[in-house]
Amino acid sequence: MTKLSRRQFTTLLGGAAAGALAAPYLAFGANPKVVVIGGGAGGATAARYLAKDSKGAINVTLVEPNKRYYTCFFSNLYLGGLRDYASIGHSYERLAIEHGINVVHDWAINVDGDRKTVSLGSGASLSYDKLVLSPGIDMKYDSVPGYSVEAQNRMPHGWKSGTQVQLIKAQVEAMPTGGTFVMVPPPNPYRCPPGPYERISMIAHVLSQKNPTAKIIVLDPKPKFSKQALFMEGWEEYYPGMVEWIDPGVHGGILNVNPDTLEIETDLDTFEADAVSVIPAQKAGAIAMAAGVTEGDWAPIIPASMQSKADEDIYVLGDASVASSMPKSGFSANSQAKVAANHIRGALTGSRVFDARFANTCWSLIAPDNGVKVGARYSAGAEKIDVVDKFISATGETADLRKSTFEESEGWYKAITADMFS
Repeated sequence: MTKLSRRQFTTLLGGAAAGALAAPYLAFGANPKVVVIGGGAGGATAARYLAKDSKGAINVTLVEPNKRYYTCFFSNLYLGGLRDYASIGHSYERLAIEHGINVVHDWAINVDGDRKTVSLGSGASLSYDKLVLSPGIDMKYDSVPGYSVEAQNRMPHGWKSGTQVQLIKAQVEAMPTGGTFVMVPPPNPYRCPPGPYERISMIAHVLSQKNPTAKIIVLDPKPKFSKQALFMEGWEEYYPGMVEWIDPGVHGGILNVNPDTLEIETDLDTFEADAVSVIPAQKAGAIAMAAGVTEGDWAPIIPASMQSKADEDIYVLGDASVASSMPKSGFSANSQAKVAANHIRGALTGSRVFDARFANTCWSLIAPDNGVKVGARYSAGAEKIDVVDKFISATGETADLRKSTFEESEGWYKAITADMFS
């Protein structure tokens, strides 16, 4: 073991008291290890900030099975014909090349919190000092009677990164003249609260151009939804008579979906469709369950750090976490990742830890150049993440303002994907 001088030791600690840091990592010359599971808005951002800001003092490994990540946010614009599919795809090359992150394309299948190891599908194992879980969501297929993993090919949910959104687009465009598209949105809480209704808007836009006598029926399990007044105003203005939203007080609940016949049975009626999207209830990604950090379907966290309440060496970000008043969104995950990365870097290297501040904005496109938004700033309370202030677009806004809001969302997409992958 190389003996460090007092001056060298003090320099490594950044002038802070040795007892306040994870000093053994530095004193013994071995960099601490952080493993990040999940390469989406939370995981990719956390990995990048840890590697970039620690300047080599922390070894960062990112575990993500997909070699190319397709964002769920902005996938609705692809459905609406306003973007091509390639434009929402991103690689991890720059994270590896420019930031020295060890990018492992594999499945994380188990976490041993006592031994601090992550088991991979390939049979390999990774050790860690701190672990970041950002696995997104898994589907509760049985939450909708008749729905299943097998059924998703005929009734795609399109609610995870991947090719299902391409399948929805193909099925919508193959509908017969005057055909019917049916969506079953998810119950709360779920990823991207306004997302299903932006999706309806973009499908309506496509149908209004190619199949204007087609019908869209939304069989919602919820009595209300995010930005409801804004969406309904827009549907009436741009797609009059095309979209019918039916709440559970009217349809009485989904009794069964039949992927073979594309029928959806409710207490009110049996709806026959030519294309169907079923988005079931959701839960934290399976690795969060395997790590033992969940209570029920989601993982409780400490608001100031995003640490798991079950294990102080595990941090849970994004959709998988119980982030109080913050919605499950890409913006939220990106914001939470920066808080967690700052806290981890402080714990492992003695760098300054700032007070947690969070933000979120969810933009939605109702029609080309007609964007609306909702969002808030947040602070970390003792038990939950609290709203500091919030905002939402108003009904009746001018066309210029709505266009400006849409352009703002395009700028945000460029910025957040650079923040994740550059």
